[in-house]
Amino acid sequence: MTFTETILDWYTVKGRDLPWRHTRDPYLIWLSEIILQQTRVGQGMDYWLRFVQRWPRVEDLAAATEDEVLRMWQGLGYYSRARNLHQAAQQIVARGSFPDTLQGIKSLKGVGDYTAAAIASFAFGLPSAVVDGNVYRVLARHYGIDVPIHSAQGKKVFTQLAQSLLPPRQAAAFNQGMMDFGATQCTPASPRCELCPLQESCLAFRTGRINQLPVKEKKLNVVTRHLTYLYIRCGDTTAIRRRGAGDIWQGLWEPLLFEESAADARHQPETDHLKEALLPGATLLRQHVKHVLTHRILVADFYFLQTDTPPPLPKDFRWVKETELDSYAFPRLLENLFASLPQPQGEVTSKP
Repeated sequence: MTFTETILDWYTVKGRDLPWRHTRDPYLIWLSEIILQQTRVGQGMDYWLRFVQRWPRVEDLAAATEDEVLRMWQGLGYYSRARNLHQAAQQIVARGSFPDTLQGIKSLKGVGDYTAAAIASFAFGLPSAVVDGNVYRVLARHYGIDVPIHSAQGKKVFTQLAQSLLPPRQAAAFNQGMMDFGATQCTPASPRCELCPLQESCLAFRTGRINQLPVKEKKLNVVTRHLTYLYIRCGDTTAIRRRGAGDIWQGLWEPLLFEESAADARHQPETDHLKEALLPGATLLRQHVKHVLTHRILVADFYFLQTDTPPPLPKDFRWVKETELDSYAFPRLLENLFASLPQPQGEVTSKP
């Protein structure tokens, strides 16, 4: 039995039952693929169901505001995906239909080679091989390929190999089978080699290189950033601003931030005087809270200040009622920090 036949047979028996696999609607399939980028299937499924319930058609998503989409996305991280999702929905509506060619799908905001191939094969049956982390791992181990997977040569080698193995009339089943095989059988750690149907032909198994393949390039340089947040309560309002472009959490909201100088941190001379004036009178609620991102480790301190007079803040801040904070999208780190806020005087229920 060939490699391709083995994957197809395995998928028929052991493939995962996922709701977006019961439709050919390109909108629902595209939505699942964007959500599942950098996200576990278990977590992503809950978000997919919520998105579909709120915006069942691409026209509904396109008509939403960016704030509404970011708010629904909270907790998934990599918020550029949410912004791209919203812009791509507007692209689709503007052109009148979902593109049904590989190049047309690639033209959508936030859609790269892998996502385009997945949508093309799952929704339209086009013979395009997907190559993601699971596929890299299965092919590298089975064929004993030691070319680094994220190098230009590696991407070319693995893409060509995956395409050569793809059965044109069963593209969707093969692609889904490869992803599931890597996710549940040929896993990164402790793969189930003793029960693997490809064991006899797997070069990594035969040569004892399971833990050495696939080969990855050097790890990313992770930078630690120190954030000091000051939540100001003035009556029943608080001050927040939207984060700008070119940094983490673009488009999300936050209270007053003071950040220590770091290699990639932004200088905030406009708030230095506020730190000296306001922080000494504030209460420290949480200290040294660690939040890990792919390229950064964030260490945050969280302060609270109650005042009767709103301090002069930079022009990009707005004062909003605390009861309306649920209408704004905040990073998950801040959502967690907000849980430590004291309740407003006279209130006994909700917190921001």
